[in-house]
Amino acid sequence: MPKLTQLKPREIEKILSNNGFVVNVSKSSHKQYFNPKTKAHTTVSFHSKAIPVGTLRSIIRQSQLNSDLFRR
Repeated sequence: MPKLTQLKPREIEKILSNNGFVVNVSKSSHKQYFNPKTKAHTTVSFHSKAIPVGTLRSIIRQSQLNSDLFRR
């Protein structure tokens, strides 16, 4: 199984929206996502750089999604 690698915020946004998440709040450089089915919340910072692996793990944990969805 491949390791987690850094992803761009747009890639993370696409994965979240494909799995039922909608933008709940958008303030400055952060977007908060909410999944109405699982009641899960997660926050993603938006900038042009890739999201570090540690932050990506936190997003995965908050979203309650399988980490395989975030592997390339």
